[in-house]
Amino acid sequence: MLKRSLLVALCLCLLPALVSQTPAAPINGDWAGALSINTAKVRIVIKLETTADGLSASLQSPDQGPQWVKAASATLKGGELSLGFPEMHATYLAELSADGTKFEGTFTQGGMPLPLALARVTNATQLERKRPQMPVGPFPYTSENLNYGSGENVLAATLTLPKGKGPFPAVILICGSGPHDRDETLMGHKPFLVLADALTRRGIAVLRADKRGVGKSTGNYATATSADFANDAEAGLNYLLRRQEIDANRIGLLGHSEGGDIAPMVAARNANVAFVILLAGPAIPGDQLIVEQTRALALASGVEQKVADKSADTEAKLVAIVKAEQPVAARDKALRDALGPYGLSGDKLEANLKALTSPWYVEFLRYAPASNLAKLQVPLLALYGEKDMQVPPTVNAPALKKALDAAGDKQYETVVYPGLNHLFQTAKTGLPSEYGEIEETIAPAVLKKIGDWVLAHK
Repeated sequence: MLKRSLLVALCLCLLPALVSQTPAAPINGDWAGALSINTAKVRIVIKLETTADGLSASLQSPDQGPQWVKAASATLKGGELSLGFPEMHATYLAELSADGTKFEGTFTQGGMPLPLALARVTNATQLERKRPQMPVGPFPYTSENLNYGSGENVLAATLTLPKGKGPFPAVILICGSGPHDRDETLMGHKPFLVLADALTRRGIAVLRADKRGVGKSTGNYATATSADFANDAEAGLNYLLRRQEIDANRIGLLGHSEGGDIAPMVAARNANVAFVILLAGPAIPGDQLIVEQTRALALASGVEQKVADKSADTEAKLVAIVKAEQPVAARDKALRDALGPYGLSGDKLEANLKALTSPWYVEFLRYAPASNLAKLQVPLLALYGEKDMQVPPTVNAPALKKALDAAGDKQYETVVYPGLNHLFQTAKTGLPSEYGEIEETIAPAVLKKIGDWVLAHK
């Protein structure tokens, strides 16, 4: 679950073709660099090409997905490059070095300027990161791309089915926060693709879908909340109930991070859910989680306890303003006043204000997971990584146990894995900056545990 406050993530949207002035041909080709966003590094590739109409440019973030975004404007004058991506609310202004080997400049998105240096890339393999767990065919199962409705939206999904007659137990995968595709692609990893492959090889069907408004799914991601995503997950459940290859009595939900909020929402109201698996599932209220996340990330970054506590206190004040029931004008003024002393102004201030007051964030802060956890009467498996800085197990695992015990539910198991982070990778610090650097996508012990547990609950 990536923290949305004080961070404007890259949003890659397809844009119209562009217009510009014609540069010298030697700049044609791919140029690569990386943005430092909080503790994470996000790689950026910009493709420049001279055409009959002038300079064209496209941008890709390999760590966020394969799609390319075309610039709406692109010029190169006297060695100064200017690119505009209005639908991303982004620009890139840079100067070409005297020897023509690199660009030095600033990438600005949503009013947040970040330094970005680009160097020429002559071979696409230079951008590839090792991902040894990426599934490679031929596969001992079938994979079907399909669509199903969720209200007015159409969700695009993949169903992997073991070979054989069936009916098979099934798991519906629910992504964490962010505009994820069906593989939960992040920093070059595809955790849900790896998980689906591992489970289907063991005789378990798996359904995974692009979020609404993402990939091939229709709808508006920007205005969606966790409640909307719960409706989408339930639509997947209703779809599987109609499939003859699926055992209708053995369909479960697996949610990662925010998906760990969503799975219990659905299971608490739909008796067709046979079991629930939570991977880094929140168990404390959203407002508390954001504060503890801030503290944990600060401490993992090496700051002193008092500095981390101060950062957490600052976040708590912002969270309290957003969560409070008050007129929008009063809320926004209070947020501007609170953000001002931290050097935020102009477009940068407004971009953060928009992120802090988005429908998703407001609902997330007000949601108390225990309200639905206490209603569950199905087997539940909850897994946490000891080095998880985004859903810290030190506060969430005890809260989960308390909520389930209060409901008298004894059908649960909780495991905290030493040395694993929020993505269940073997990590050094647990900081998000490591996610892309680690070759492992999901620790094999976690994959085995999930498969063993599902097969044991018949």
